Amino acid sequence: MSLYPVRNASGWYDNVDFRKAAGHKLPVVKVSYLRRDVLLFAAAIGVKREELHFLYELHPAFAVFPTFASNLAFKRTSQDVFDFIERMIASNAPVLGTPPFDPQRSVDGERGLEVLNPLPVESAGLDLEIQGKVIGVYDKGGNMILEGENTLVDVKTGKEYVKFTNTAGPTKKGYPAPDRQPDAVHYYKTSPEQALLYRLCGDYNPLHADEQFGKRAGFKGSIMQGLGTWNIAAHGILFELGGSDSNRFKSITARFANVVYPGETLVTKMWKTPGKDCNCNVVFETTVQEDGRVALSNGFCVLTPARTATSKL
Repeated sequence: MSLYPVRNASGWYDNVDFRKAAGHKLPVVKVSYLRRDVLLFAAAIGVKREELHFLYELHPAFAVFPTFASNLAFKRTSQDVFDFIERMIASNAPVLGTPPFDPQRSVDGERGLEVLNPLPVESAGLDLEIQGKVIGVYDKGGNMILEGENTLVDVKTGKEYVKFTNTAGPTKKGYPAPDRQPDAVHYYKTSPEQALLYRLCGDYNPLHADEQFGKRAGFKGSIMQGLGTWNIAAHGILFELGGSDSNRFKSITARFANVVYPGETLVTKMWKTPGKDCNCNVVFETTVQEDGRVALSNGFCVLTPARTATSKL
């Protein structure tokens, strides 16, 4: 019998054993980027004119926005558009003990990112790759939930830059919004073209551009990228509570609760809580102002203490 599940005559899969998946190493993904990619990403997530150090390559404090790497697994080394569905199907090698991956039926459940070392403003001179493994696979009433961990590393030096976590469904302990007024609130009205701009960062799924594709998927039309909303919230937190200082951003995680449509207004509420080593732990929730539905739940972000030296920002 094959090590991988095979569909039988009834349409079900034989040899599904999720225990085989734990620890499975995923194919290595080579990635690269230019300063232009860094600037585009900052513009696509709503970075403001007063944060010029993220938007202008000649600024003396020019820096990569801390969550920039979240799209590199999509973009890879491409500098042009590509067929998103075809690439996802071709690049997702079978995982032991699990049915084949179907990108048209897969949904994001929760994403996390931890900054291990700040990224340089371009990848020239580096040999970057994303190394990943499966942490666990779970059966939730006929739906498979896969939890993975990926690390962005320069294989020339072994230096690790970013660690990513992802699931296709919520499996971890939540961070419910506290029953008190938030310490800060960030408002961001997306434009009707927001998803079209953000897709240029590497997520070329037609779901975010083609109205009819979105309707066939069961939505009112094309929708915002989940990671687009996630990154807009990350920017809001750093802007409101972190002084837009990229060095203060340590980690973020959030669950995708509902879709967002381009043109809607995102409201990110933040509650500060004490953290280890004088860090600021931020519980957050992002809702859609127009109807109050929750877009991101279980939000948790860690900011390190402000630097004592005079900022150059």
